Amino acid sequence: MGALDGYTLSAVLFDVDGTLADTERDGHRVAFNQAFRDFDLDWHWDVTLYGELLAITGGKERIRHYLQNYRPEFLSQNGLDQWIAELHRTKTHHFLNLMKTGEIQLRPGVMNLIQQLRTNGIRIAIATTTTPENVIALLENTLGIDSPDWFDVIGAGDIVPHKKPAPDIYQWVIDQLGLPAEHCIAIEDSVNGLESALAAGIKTIVTSSEYTHAQNFSGASLILPDLTRLDMEELHKLVSVQAETPSD
Repeated sequence: MGALDGYTLSAVLFDVDGTLADTERDGHRVAFNQAFRDFDLDWHWDVTLYGELLAITGGKERIRHYLQNYRPEFLSQNGLDQWIAELHRTKTHHFLNLMKTGEIQLRPGVMNLIQQLRTNGIRIAIATTTTPENVIALLENTLGIDSPDWFDVIGAGDIVPHKKPAPDIYQWVIDQLGLPAEHCIAIEDSVNGLESALAAGIKTIVTSSEYTHAQNFSGASLILPDLTRLDMEELHKLVSVQAETPSD
């Protein structure tokens, strides 16, 4: 029999919206509706509609998808890209204000897991399609003002050309970390995020959220209702898939 060689856990990569916190329904959705009012638009994204729109990753992309499918009369206006970008900036402003009120809290187990990772010398990173401003606001208002510095890499927003489910953001993050995919674990809440991480070759834990619990998470290494019981032993076990190597 040959020796058994395995991978070691070097980094955990976190999605943000729906994974670190339930930001979608009572955060982003509310902020979008506030922005619509600022622009004198009679639009309202209710809970059900927003759940459908979440199939599209990226805020600006979500607005464009909504126009194409619900408000096509807006597509012919001059400067459409700039208008969408300004609408999205206004939405981000409202979202940041919501964050500052403390209305949005971390999901169960997130704080404890991050503390365990730091204590054990495991690197942590962010891989998300939300804007950098949103990420920093969430971290500072939930984990503490210094918490963005805990993360070795924060990959967010338009830093890559293609958003989830494309693998671009995960590939960018592991490139910045200088690590092979086999030494990393991603934590996601949606099928788009799962497909993105898997396409980058990263094993993925899914912690399903209110909007995603009915999605098909085939391919996930582990599916959990939250991160309360996830510990270092489980993480190391998931990464250390071993392959028998022939002896001389």
